[in-house]
Amino acid sequence: MDRDLKARTKRFALEIIQLVSELPKNTAGFELGKQLIRSGTSVGANYRSSQRGRSRAEFISKLSIVQEEADESGFWLELISESHLLPNERVKPALKEANELTAIFTKMVINAKSNS
Repeated sequence: MDRDLKARTKRFALEIIQLVSELPKNTAGFELGKQLIRSGTSVGANYRSSQRGRSRAEFISKLSIVQEEADESGFWLELISESHLLPNERVKPALKEANELTAIFTKMVINAKSNS
């Protein structure tokens, strides 16, 4: 599962980078894009970091960050779609993935906490 999530979170980051590059070159596009780049790429970076945690507590802490960043990415994607900066059809797959990753990492955090 580790390799699958590593690859999946990296694909998500790459999709976010591509999507942000398509945003309009205006204030809203720049600001929402900056926020989305930060949260969307943080998912994979923090997941990788969680796998090198020195303790159970550090592992859970990093996974909690991953969960938060995935959820935050979903928020920025919703704003991009609802403000019509990009067509809903363009944003929908990334939003679906953000929601799925949020659910996966939420479950992982719950399980990790109950096993500690």
